[in-house]
Amino acid sequence: MIIDLHTHTSPRSPCSHIAPEALVAEAKRLGIDGLCLTEHHALWDPSELADLAGAGGIALFTANEITTDQGDILVFGYPEPVPGVIPIRELHREVAAAGGLMIAAHPLRGFKVFGIGSLQLTAQQASRRKVFQFVEGVEVLNGRLNETENGMAAQVAERLGLIGTAGSDAHDLSELGRAATVFERDIAGEAELIAELRARRFTHGSVR
Repeated sequence: MIIDLHTHTSPRSPCSHIAPEALVAEAKRLGIDGLCLTEHHALWDPSELADLAGAGGIALFTANEITTDQGDILVFGYPEPVPGVIPIRELHREVAAAGGLMIAAHPLRGFKVFGIGSLQLTAQQASRRKVFQFVEGVEVLNGRLNETENGMAAQVAERLGLIGTAGSDAHDLSELGRAATVFERDIAGEAELIAELRARRFTHGSVR
């Protein structure tokens, strides 16, 4: 089952240019079986999500991209939106109590920007970032990042034994499907999605 674990729609995510119906239609055209709508600080109402999924003919899951003092976190299985910036320690405590899952989103984005690349950051050094102490996984294939950034994230995940996920981080239709997570089993709901992620029964891929 191919699921894009990181997508955004408008207007729930102000930075996105994709209408929800257009996102679902394009996903179906590309052969994507499911989408996780990871809006910024906003969750979909279950009834709205069910209506959208039914009309589009694909599986839909809701999650949240939350800004913390240590970067952006994809949060699965936490029932409340979190406005503003939250300390990662506090978010971890709340999500863990709810049985949810935290994935560091694009954690090495821009690590080789001008003036930084010359420092030759290693995976060992990157692994010391505080964010990795509070997450179960790392986004190791983000459709909006370059090969070097994704590669470093993958090295960090391997070094720390963290789950490594993939998602397009689509804010425009042309970005959808650049990265996706390919699960071994069909997934019917959020609890199953979290369970399969923790079991690591998946690979990474692209449909573009």
